[in-house]
Amino acid sequence: MALIVKADNWKASRRNGSPSRNQHMRKPRNYDKDLKALTAKARQLKARKQSQLGELVEATGADNLTIEELAGALLSIAAITDLQRREGWRKRGAAFFSGERPKHAPGTSTGDNAQPAAPHEQRPPWPGSATGAE
Repeated sequence: MALIVKADNWKASRRNGSPSRNQHMRKPRNYDKDLKALTAKARQLKARKQSQLGELVEATGADNLTIEELAGALLSIAAITDLQRREGWRKRGAAFFSGERPKHAPGTSTGDNAQPAAPHEQRPPWPGSATGAE
């Protein structure tokens, strides 16, 4: 009896929407259009990431550093593979984004090779800033 029900369902599906010999095949996919859309989306995501990185630099106060200082610090951080140290940075970053106050005062050593920050007046001016000579 179950075979008869299945056979009846198959016949009904053939009548109600399955393509027959007289119906046309579906339109082929336009891969060029899809590729262009994906490329545009990737470009948009890259621009958004760059913008967010710039905002992060400003929010953390790292925009007070010279470009060379910031690049050197980022290169040093990227070269460190110590997982315990990186986990400490991750926790500090999570606390920053959640609005928690840092456990250490700014400029004090936190065990991650942090050096006391130089007073703002002793740092070389940012190129093109209002305090820099032009």
